[in-house]
Amino acid sequence: MNPIYISPINRGVEPARPGEFPPVSIGPICADPPVVLAPMAGITNAPFRRLCRGFGAGLYVSEMITARALVERNEKTMRLSEFDPDESPRSLQLYGVDPHYVGEAVKMLVAEDRIDHLDMNFGCPVKKVTRKGGGAAIPAKPRLLEGIVRAAVRNAGPIPVTIKFRIGIEEGWETYLEAGRIAEGEGCRAVALHARTAAQLYDGEADWNAIGELKQAVKTIPVFGNGDIWEAWDALRMMRETGCDGVVVGRGCLGRPWLFRDLADVFAGRQPEDPPGFGEVAETMRRHARLLCEWNTERWGMRDFRKHATWYTKGFPGSTKMRDKLIRIESLAELDAILEEGDQEMEFPPTAMRAKRGKKGGSQKVVLPEGFRDDLQDATPPEAEDEGDGG
Repeated sequence: MNPIYISPINRGVEPARPGEFPPVSIGPICADPPVVLAPMAGITNAPFRRLCRGFGAGLYVSEMITARALVERNEKTMRLSEFDPDESPRSLQLYGVDPHYVGEAVKMLVAEDRIDHLDMNFGCPVKKVTRKGGGAAIPAKPRLLEGIVRAAVRNAGPIPVTIKFRIGIEEGWETYLEAGRIAEGEGCRAVALHARTAAQLYDGEADWNAIGELKQAVKTIPVFGNGDIWEAWDALRMMRETGCDGVVVGRGCLGRPWLFRDLADVFAGRQPEDPPGFGEVAETMRRHARLLCEWNTERWGMRDFRKHATWYTKGFPGSTKMRDKLIRIESLAELDAILEEGDQEMEFPPTAMRAKRGKKGGSQKVVLPEGFRDDLQDATPPEAEDEGDGG
Protein backbone atom coordinates (compact mmCIF):
# COMPACT_ATOMS: atom_id res chain seq x y z
CA MET A 1 0.00 0.00 0.00
CA ASN A 2 1.15 3.52 -0.82
CA PRO A 3 2.65 5.05 2.37
CA ILE A 4 0.27 8.02 2.11
CA TYR A 5 -2.56 5.59 2.92
CA ILE A 6 -1.01 4.38 6.17
CA SER A 7 -1.83 6.57 9.13
CA PRO A 8 1.05 7.64 11.40
CA ILE A 9 -0.27 5.44 14.20
CA ASN A 10 0.25 2.38 11.98
CA ARG A 11 3.55 3.25 10.32
CA GLY A 12 5.92 0.34 10.77
CA VAL A 13 3.20 -2.25 11.44
CA GLU A 14 4.04 -5.37 9.44
CA PRO A 15 1.61 -7.87 7.89
CA ALA A 16 1.00 -11.06 9.82
CA ARG A 17 3.79 -13.62 9.89
CA PRO A 18 3.01 -17.22 8.86
CA GLY A 19 1.02 -18.85 11.68
CA GLU A 20 0.93 -15.69 13.79
CA PHE A 21 -2.87 -15.35 13.81
CA PRO A 22 -4.46 -18.74 13.19
CA PRO A 23 -8.13 -19.20 12.30
CA VAL A 24 -10.50 -19.17 15.27
CA SER A 25 -12.89 -22.04 15.95
CA ILE A 26 -16.31 -21.03 17.29
CA GLY A 27 -17.72 -24.47 17.84
CA PRO A 28 -17.88 -26.04 14.37
CA ILE A 29 -17.43 -22.66 12.65
CA CYS A 30 -13.98 -21.61 11.51
CA ALA A 31 -13.37 -17.85 11.31
CA ASP A 32 -10.51 -17.51 8.82
CA PRO A 33 -9.29 -14.82 8.99
CA PRO A 34 -10.43 -14.16 12.59
CA VAL A 35 -12.60 -11.21 11.58
CA VAL A 36 -16.26 -10.58 12.50
CA LEU A 37 -18.66 -7.97 11.12
CA ALA A 38 -20.25 -6.25 14.11
CA PRO A 39 -24.05 -6.40 14.19
CA MET A 40 -25.33 -2.87 13.52
CA ALA A 41 -29.02 -1.99 13.67
CA GLY A 42 -30.39 -0.78 10.35
CA ILE A 43 -27.12 -1.59 8.58
CA THR A 44 -26.03 -5.24 8.65
CA ASN A 45 -29.02 -6.59 6.78
CA ALA A 46 -28.70 -9.31 4.14
CA PRO A 47 -27.72 -6.94 1.28
CA PHE A 48 -24.93 -5.30 3.28
CA ARG A 49 -23.62 -8.67 4.44
CA ARG A 50 -23.60 -9.92 0.84
CA LEU A 51 -21.65 -6.85 -0.26
CA CYS A 52 -19.05 -7.29 2.48
CA ARG A 53 -18.70 -11.03 1.86
CA GLY A 54 -17.71 -10.21 -1.71
CA PHE A 55 -14.57 -8.48 -0.43
CA GLY A 56 -13.26 -11.11 1.98
CA ALA A 57 -13.92 -14.05 4.26
CA GLY A 58 -15.01 -13.69 7.86
CA LEU A 59 -18.06 -14.12 10.08
CA TYR A 60 -20.84 -11.73 9.04
CA VAL A 61 -23.48 -11.21 11.73
CA SER A 62 -27.05 -10.02 11.17
CA GLU A 63 -28.46 -6.87 12.69
CA MET A 64 -30.02 -7.33 16.11
CA ILE A 65 -33.21 -9.40 16.29
CA THR A 66 -35.51 -9.14 19.32
CA ALA A 67 -36.35 -12.45 21.00
CA ARG A 68 -39.97 -11.75 21.94
CA ALA A 69 -40.83 -10.36 18.49
CA LEU A 70 -39.26 -13.45 16.96
CA VAL A 71 -41.33 -15.77 19.16
CA GLU A 72 -44.46 -13.83 18.18
CA ARG A 73 -43.38 -14.07 14.52
CA ASN A 74 -43.54 -10.34 13.95
CA GLU A 75 -43.46 -9.85 10.16
CA LYS A 76 -40.66 -7.26 10.13
CA THR A 77 -38.57 -9.29 12.59
CA MET A 78 -38.97 -12.47 10.57
CA ARG A 79 -37.85 -10.60 7.46
CA LEU A 80 -34.75 -9.23 9.19
CA SER A 81 -33.83 -12.72 10.39
CA GLU A 82 -33.63 -14.11 6.85
CA PHE A 83 -30.39 -15.00 5.08
CA ASP A 84 -29.39 -15.24 1.45
CA PRO A 85 -29.69 -18.82 0.14
CA ASP A 86 -25.91 -19.00 -0.33
CA GLU A 87 -25.00 -17.25 2.93
CA SER A 88 -22.87 -19.47 5.14
CA PRO A 89 -22.45 -19.52 8.02
CA ARG A 90 -25.79 -17.96 8.93
CA SER A 91 -24.96 -15.81 11.92
CA LEU A 92 -27.75 -14.05 13.84
CA GLN A 93 -27.58 -11.63 16.75
CA LEU A 94 -30.38 -11.99 19.27
CA TYR A 95 -31.43 -9.43 21.86
CA GLY A 96 -33.45 -10.49 24.87
CA VAL A 97 -33.99 -9.58 28.52
CA ASP A 98 -36.11 -12.53 29.65
CA PRO A 99 -34.71 -16.08 29.83
CA HIS A 100 -38.12 -17.49 28.87
CA TYR A 101 -38.43 -15.61 25.59
CA VAL A 102 -34.75 -16.04 24.78
CA GLY A 103 -35.08 -19.79 25.30
CA GLU A 104 -38.20 -19.98 23.14
CA ALA A 105 -36.64 -17.86 20.39
CA VAL A 106 -33.50 -20.00 20.28
CA LYS A 107 -35.56 -23.19 20.33
CA MET A 108 -37.50 -21.93 17.29
CA LEU A 109 -34.38 -20.85 15.38
CA VAL A 110 -32.77 -24.24 15.90
CA ALA A 111 -35.88 -26.35 15.24
CA GLU A 112 -36.51 -24.53 11.96
CA ASP A 113 -32.83 -24.72 10.92
CA ARG A 114 -32.54 -20.94 10.54
CA ILE A 115 -29.04 -20.35 11.92
CA ASP A 116 -25.51 -21.76 12.22
CA HIS A 117 -24.31 -19.33 14.90
CA LEU A 118 -26.05 -17.26 17.57
CA ASP A 119 -24.60 -14.06 19.01
CA MET A 120 -26.25 -12.27 21.93
CA ASN A 121 -26.24 -8.54 22.55
CA PHE A 122 -25.48 -7.20 26.02
CA GLY A 123 -23.86 -3.96 24.90
CA CYS A 124 -26.64 -1.69 23.62
CA PRO A 125 -26.21 1.71 25.37
CA VAL A 126 -29.36 3.43 24.02
CA LYS A 127 -31.30 5.28 26.72
CA LYS A 128 -34.70 3.81 25.86
CA VAL A 129 -33.17 0.37 26.45
CA THR A 130 -31.01 0.95 29.55
CA ARG A 131 -33.70 2.99 31.34
CA LYS A 132 -35.71 -0.25 31.49
CA GLY A 133 -32.74 -2.35 32.57
CA GLY A 134 -31.93 -3.88 29.18
CA GLY A 135 -28.93 -3.87 26.86
CA ALA A 136 -25.67 -2.76 28.45
CA ALA A 137 -27.39 -2.66 31.85
CA ILE A 138 -27.90 -6.43 31.99
CA PRO A 139 -24.27 -7.39 32.81
CA ALA A 140 -24.55 -5.19 35.92
CA LYS A 141 -26.97 -7.85 37.22
CA PRO A 142 -24.89 -11.02 36.85
CA ARG A 143 -27.61 -13.44 37.92
CA LEU A 144 -29.93 -12.08 35.25
CA LEU A 145 -27.16 -12.27 32.66
CA GLU A 146 -26.42 -15.82 33.74
CA GLY A 147 -30.07 -16.83 33.37
CA ILE A 148 -30.40 -15.38 29.87
CA VAL A 149 -27.15 -16.93 28.63
CA ARG A 150 -28.03 -20.29 30.16
CA ALA A 151 -31.42 -20.29 28.41
CA ALA A 152 -29.76 -19.57 25.07
CA VAL A 153 -27.02 -22.17 25.38
CA ARG A 154 -29.28 -24.95 26.64
CA ASN A 155 -31.75 -24.47 23.79
CA ALA A 156 -29.10 -23.99 21.10
CA GLY A 157 -27.98 -27.61 21.07
CA PRO A 158 -25.06 -27.91 18.61
CA ILE A 159 -25.37 -24.26 17.49
CA PRO A 160 -22.51 -22.22 19.01
CA VAL A 161 -23.52 -19.24 21.17
CA THR A 162 -21.34 -16.15 21.65
CA ILE A 163 -22.02 -12.92 23.54
CA LYS A 164 -20.93 -9.32 23.05
CA PHE A 165 -20.75 -6.71 25.80
CA ARG A 166 -19.08 -3.45 26.86
CA ILE A 167 -16.59 -2.64 29.62
CA GLY A 168 -19.42 -1.64 31.92
CA ILE A 169 -21.90 1.08 32.75
CA GLU A 170 -19.39 3.87 33.36
CA GLU A 171 -15.88 4.42 34.64
CA GLY A 172 -15.69 2.79 38.07
CA TRP A 173 -18.59 0.44 37.34
CA GLU A 174 -17.00 -2.23 35.16
CA THR A 175 -18.76 -5.52 34.47
CA TYR A 176 -16.80 -7.08 31.60
CA LEU A 177 -14.62 -9.53 33.55
CA GLU A 178 -17.56 -11.11 35.32
CA ALA A 179 -19.55 -11.15 32.08
CA GLY A 180 -16.69 -13.04 30.43
CA ARG A 181 -16.51 -15.58 33.24
CA ILE A 182 -20.27 -16.12 33.12
CA ALA A 183 -20.15 -16.69 29.36
CA GLU A 184 -17.31 -19.18 29.77
CA GLY A 185 -19.05 -20.98 32.63
CA GLU A 186 -22.37 -21.27 30.83
CA GLY A 187 -20.90 -22.79 27.68
CA CYS A 188 -20.52 -19.89 25.27
CA ARG A 189 -18.01 -20.58 22.50
CA ALA A 190 -16.51 -17.05 22.38
CA VAL A 191 -16.93 -13.53 23.75
CA ALA A 192 -16.48 -10.10 22.19
CA LEU A 193 -15.73 -6.90 24.07
CA HIS A 194 -16.52 -3.43 22.76
CA ALA A 195 -13.83 -1.64 24.72
CA ARG A 196 -15.94 1.33 25.80
CA THR A 197 -18.44 1.83 28.60
CA ALA A 198 -22.12 2.50 27.98
CA ALA A 199 -21.52 6.08 29.18
CA GLN A 200 -18.92 6.57 26.44
CA LEU A 201 -21.29 5.50 23.67
CA TYR A 202 -18.89 5.75 20.69
CA ASP A 203 -16.85 8.65 22.03
CA GLY A 204 -13.10 8.89 22.54
CA GLU A 205 -10.74 5.99 22.09
CA ALA A 206 -11.51 2.38 22.89
CA ASP A 207 -9.57 1.01 25.88
CA TRP A 208 -7.71 -1.89 24.33
CA ASN A 209 -6.12 -2.67 27.72
CA ALA A 210 -9.50 -4.01 28.83
CA ILE A 211 -9.45 -6.48 25.94
CA GLY A 212 -6.09 -7.78 27.16
CA GLU A 213 -7.43 -8.11 30.71
CA LEU A 214 -10.45 -10.05 29.48
CA LYS A 215 -8.18 -12.37 27.52
CA GLN A 216 -6.26 -13.08 30.72
CA ALA A 217 -9.47 -13.75 32.67
CA VAL A 218 -11.16 -15.99 30.11
CA LYS A 219 -8.95 -19.02 29.60
CA THR A 220 -10.85 -21.59 27.55
CA ILE A 221 -12.74 -19.72 24.81
CA PRO A 222 -11.69 -17.14 22.21
CA VAL A 223 -11.85 -13.42 22.97
CA PHE A 224 -12.60 -10.93 20.20
CA GLY A 225 -11.79 -7.23 20.48
CA ASN A 226 -14.01 -4.45 19.16
CA GLY A 227 -13.32 -0.73 18.95
CA ASP A 228 -11.38 1.59 16.62
CA ILE A 229 -10.60 -0.81 13.77
CA TRP A 230 -10.48 1.88 11.06
CA GLU A 231 -7.65 0.34 9.01
CA ALA A 232 -6.60 -3.27 8.54
CA TRP A 233 -3.38 -2.48 10.39
CA ASP A 234 -5.40 -1.60 13.50
CA ALA A 235 -6.55 -5.22 13.72
CA LEU A 236 -2.98 -6.51 13.81
CA ARG A 237 -2.00 -3.87 16.35
CA MET A 238 -4.94 -4.74 18.59
CA MET A 239 -4.17 -8.45 18.50
CA ARG A 240 -0.45 -7.98 19.14
CA GLU A 241 -1.04 -5.55 22.00
CA THR A 242 -3.84 -7.46 23.75
CA GLY A 243 -3.34 -11.12 22.82
CA CYS A 244 -6.98 -11.36 21.70
CA ASP A 245 -7.92 -14.07 19.24
CA GLY A 246 -9.77 -11.98 16.65
CA VAL A 247 -11.38 -8.65 15.90
CA VAL A 248 -14.90 -7.31 15.46
CA VAL A 249 -15.27 -4.55 12.85
CA GLY A 250 -18.08 -2.02 13.12
CA ARG A 251 -18.07 1.61 12.01
CA GLY A 252 -14.76 1.23 10.16
CA CYS A 253 -16.45 -0.60 7.28
CA LEU A 254 -19.30 1.87 6.79
CA GLY A 255 -18.90 3.24 3.30
CA ARG A 256 -15.73 1.13 3.06
CA PRO A 257 -16.72 -2.54 2.67
CA TRP A 258 -13.34 -3.16 0.99
CA LEU A 259 -11.86 -2.99 4.51
CA PHE A 260 -12.55 -6.75 4.62
CA ARG A 261 -10.31 -7.22 1.57
CA ASP A 262 -7.56 -5.27 3.33
CA LEU A 263 -8.01 -7.41 6.45
CA ALA A 264 -7.75 -10.61 4.41
CA ASP A 265 -4.52 -9.29 2.89
CA VAL A 266 -2.74 -8.33 6.11
CA PHE A 267 -3.76 -11.55 7.87
CA ALA A 268 -2.37 -13.49 4.89
CA GLY A 269 0.93 -11.63 5.15
CA ARG A 270 0.32 -9.30 2.20
CA GLN A 271 0.37 -5.55 1.82
CA PRO A 272 -3.18 -4.34 1.08
CA GLU A 273 -4.04 -2.53 -2.12
CA ASP A 274 -4.51 1.23 -2.24
CA PRO A 275 -8.14 2.17 -1.55
CA PRO A 276 -10.37 2.53 -4.62
CA GLY A 277 -10.73 5.83 -6.45
CA PHE A 278 -14.04 7.58 -6.90
CA GLY A 279 -15.01 5.63 -10.01
CA GLU A 280 -14.67 2.28 -8.22
CA VAL A 281 -16.38 3.63 -5.10
CA ALA A 282 -19.27 4.75 -7.32
CA GLU A 283 -19.60 1.23 -8.75
CA THR A 284 -19.67 -0.24 -5.24
CA MET A 285 -22.36 2.28 -4.30
CA ARG A 286 -24.47 1.26 -7.28
CA ARG A 287 -24.15 -2.42 -6.41
CA HIS A 288 -25.06 -1.79 -2.77
CA ALA A 289 -28.12 0.24 -3.77
CA ARG A 290 -29.26 -2.42 -6.25
CA LEU A 291 -28.98 -5.13 -3.61
CA LEU A 292 -31.12 -3.10 -1.21
CA CYS A 293 -33.76 -2.49 -3.89
CA GLU A 294 -33.88 -6.15 -4.88
CA TRP A 295 -34.24 -7.16 -1.22
CA ASN A 296 -37.22 -4.87 -0.66
CA THR A 297 -38.54 -2.21 -3.02
CA GLU A 298 -36.74 0.52 -4.96
CA ARG A 299 -38.40 3.24 -2.89
CA TRP A 300 -37.41 1.58 0.40
CA GLY A 301 -33.96 0.61 -0.85
CA MET A 302 -33.01 4.09 -2.00
CA ARG A 303 -34.20 5.71 1.19
CA ASP A 304 -32.23 3.19 3.22
CA PHE A 305 -29.18 3.79 1.02
CA ARG A 306 -29.09 7.54 1.76
CA LYS A 307 -27.10 7.11 4.96
CA HIS A 308 -24.64 4.79 3.23
CA ALA A 309 -24.19 7.31 0.40
CA THR A 310 -22.91 9.92 2.86
CA TRP A 311 -20.36 7.44 4.26
CA TYR A 312 -19.09 6.34 0.84
CA THR A 313 -18.44 9.90 -0.31
CA LYS A 314 -17.10 11.31 2.94
CA GLY A 315 -13.74 13.02 2.50
CA PHE A 316 -13.75 13.29 -1.29
CA PRO A 317 -13.05 16.87 -2.43
CA GLY A 318 -16.26 18.66 -3.38
CA SER A 319 -18.43 15.85 -2.02
CA THR A 320 -20.53 18.12 0.20
CA LYS A 321 -22.67 19.28 -2.72
CA MET A 322 -22.98 15.70 -3.94
CA ARG A 323 -24.12 14.53 -0.51
CA ASP A 324 -26.79 17.25 -0.46
CA LYS A 325 -28.28 15.50 -3.50
CA LEU A 326 -27.62 11.95 -2.34
CA ILE A 327 -29.57 12.36 0.90
CA ARG A 328 -32.67 13.00 -1.23
CA ILE A 329 -32.38 10.22 -3.81
CA GLU A 330 -35.51 8.27 -4.70
CA SER A 331 -34.38 6.00 -7.56
CA LEU A 332 -31.45 4.06 -8.96
CA ALA A 333 -31.54 6.25 -12.08
CA GLU A 334 -31.18 9.34 -9.91
CA LEU A 335 -28.22 7.76 -8.10
CA ASP A 336 -26.52 6.99 -11.44
CA ALA A 337 -26.97 10.56 -12.64
CA ILE A 338 -25.52 12.09 -9.46
CA LEU A 339 -22.52 9.75 -9.42
CA GLU A 340 -21.76 10.52 -13.09
CA GLU A 341 -21.24 14.14 -12.07
CA GLY A 342 -18.21 13.15 -9.98
CA ASP A 343 -14.63 12.92 -11.22
CA GLN A 344 -14.26 9.20 -11.93
CA GLU A 345 -10.44 9.47 -11.82
CA MET A 346 -10.35 11.12 -8.38
CA GLU A 347 -8.10 9.23 -5.93
CA PHE A 348 -9.26 8.26 -2.47
CA PRO A 349 -8.32 11.07 -0.05
CA PRO A 350 -5.78 9.93 2.59
CA THR A 351 -7.52 12.12 5.20
CA ALA A 352 -10.63 9.92 4.86
CA MET A 353 -8.85 6.74 5.99
CA ARG A 354 -9.76 7.28 9.64
CA ALA A 355 -12.74 9.58 9.16
CA LYS A 356 -15.38 8.66 11.75
CA ARG A 357 -18.56 7.23 10.30
CA GLY A 358 -21.79 6.04 11.82
CA LYS A 359 -22.64 6.94 15.39
CA LYS A 360 -21.73 10.48 16.40
CA GLY A 361 -19.30 11.21 19.21
CA GLY A 362 -20.28 12.41 22.64
CA SER A 363 -20.80 10.66 25.94
CA GLN A 364 -23.93 10.32 28.08
CA LYS A 365 -25.18 9.76 31.58
CA VAL A 366 -26.56 6.22 31.52
CA VAL A 367 -30.22 6.17 32.49
CA LEU A 368 -31.20 3.15 34.58
CA PRO A 369 -34.50 2.11 36.22
CA GLU A 370 -35.30 3.62 39.60
CA GLY A 371 -33.77 1.46 42.33
CA PHE A 372 -31.63 -0.47 39.84
CA ARG A 373 -28.59 -0.41 42.13
CA ASP A 374 -30.50 -1.60 45.20
CA ASP A 375 -30.13 -5.30 44.44
CA LEU A 376 -27.67 -6.13 41.70
CA GLN A 377 -28.13 -9.85 42.40
CA ASP A 378 -31.78 -9.60 41.37
CA ALA A 379 -32.50 -11.93 38.43
CA THR A 380 -35.95 -10.54 37.63
CA PRO A 381 -36.24 -9.74 33.91
CA PRO A 382 -36.93 -6.10 32.98
CA GLU A 383 -40.50 -5.33 31.94
CA ALA A 384 -39.91 -4.31 28.33
CA GLU A 385 -37.84 -5.51 25.42
CA ASP A 386 -37.31 -2.38 23.33
CA GLU A 387 -34.90 -2.60 20.44
CA GLY A 388 -31.80 -0.45 20.44
CA ASP A 389 -28.66 -1.01 18.41
CA GLY A 390 -25.83 -3.50 18.27
CA GLY A 391 -23.73 -1.82 20.96
